[in-house]
Amino acid sequence: MNQQKNMWGGRFAGATDQSFGEFNSSFAFDRRLFEVDVRGSVAHCNGLAAAGVLNEEEASRIREGLQTILDQSQAQPEYFESLQSEDVHSFVESKLIESIGDTGRKLHTSRSRNDQVATDLRLWLRDAIDLLQAQVRSAQEALLDLAEQHRDAVLPGYTHLQRAQPVLFAHWCLAYFEMLNRDRERLADTRKRVNVLPLGSAAIAGASFPIDREAVARELGFDSVSRNSIDAVSDRDFCVEFVAACSLIMVHLSRLAEEIILYSTTEFGFLELGDAVATGSSLMPQKKNPDSMELIRGKSGRVFGDLMTLLAVLKGLPLAYNKDMQEDKEAVFDAFDTTRVCLEVSALVLRNVEVKEERMRGAASQGLMNATELADYLVRKGVPFREAHETTGRAVRLAIERGVELHELPLEELQSISHLIGDDVLATLSLENTLKTKSQTGGTSPERVRLALDTARNALII
Repeated sequence: MNQQKNMWGGRFAGATDQSFGEFNSSFAFDRRLFEVDVRGSVAHCNGLAAAGVLNEEEASRIREGLQTILDQSQAQPEYFESLQSEDVHSFVESKLIESIGDTGRKLHTSRSRNDQVATDLRLWLRDAIDLLQAQVRSAQEALLDLAEQHRDAVLPGYTHLQRAQPVLFAHWCLAYFEMLNRDRERLADTRKRVNVLPLGSAAIAGASFPIDREAVARELGFDSVSRNSIDAVSDRDFCVEFVAACSLIMVHLSRLAEEIILYSTTEFGFLELGDAVATGSSLMPQKKNPDSMELIRGKSGRVFGDLMTLLAVLKGLPLAYNKDMQEDKEAVFDAFDTTRVCLEVSALVLRNVEVKEERMRGAASQGLMNATELADYLVRKGVPFREAHETTGRAVRLAIERGVELHELPLEELQSISHLIGDDVLATLSLENTLKTKSQTGGTSPERVRLALDTARNALII
């Protein structure tokens, strides 16, 4: 490989130690900013031309040269191995000079790598956010499709991993839909703060040439320009926000994974993963392992670690740019890559899972899960809730002693606990009625869930 001269070598008489040069280099990972670096460079070239720093012939040569190296990078898989570079910015500049000669050296006028990398990161993150939002939407669509396929399925709802109250399986799916909906909103909100142009801040003090920053911002699709040059080159809040949003996505995917893992065990038996998203055992032929979901649960820790990395790197940094900030990119890239693939696999699993409706309904009909319904029944008869709760507790204890469900207790035994219990109690305690009564907004009644599914589907269209 050719040895590339550093962009900052004029002040130095000696050569950079090879080991330190390798340690200092970020090109191995920041090369993925190549395309956005070229986009930003084109806009900066246009800004220089509009300011009269470049004449039209120079600007045209630079634009053509940038397009040439972009085309070459796409046509030649080995393109990035052809030159040793400290970072993607020096690589682009070197390739441009190689392509068009000394005119390429004028491009860096009124620009520092400090505002350049901040601009590149924001351009890259903007595209990454758009892609992640699409992936979140895909996972939400998979949840809705699954819910609509099993609209009447009933699932035991749990608190403390103890059976609590029956819910519709579709209602359970919608719970994760809502989590992912907030994730999409968080990404959209983060994008607003990402979409601010730092280019024109130079190294720290701002640009010395009359470049129209607002025109450059419009060309690159930014909503506004940064208001303080010191902050602009040292701000990585937007990276933290992005990785924090990824972390919450991973929290939600990990919770979903945990429940799918539990529900696909023999002990629960509510779900079975399709062969496309499960693995077997090298020793035990009967096994079907939920590796897809276990990996998602495990990979959440990587993204949380990326967030901690960013916070630790930024804590205590003096203004403005410091080389510590080179460590931001691998954390951001890893958080994006990991979250993206986990969203993709989650949607794939949801489209390759068998729902055992009969098993779920049987479980939802056992475990005294209609106890709250009996307490509410007594409240409707005029009993204060605390008294109704205590009375129902005695009925629960009696059912446990008899080894039966509440609705299987003889009517006379229920009436011995409270004279207000009438013949209508058995209909009240039915599974269908237990679901039907939860009819307020956010509840699990069939009608309310049907409306919620329609609302959720419409939300994805917007």
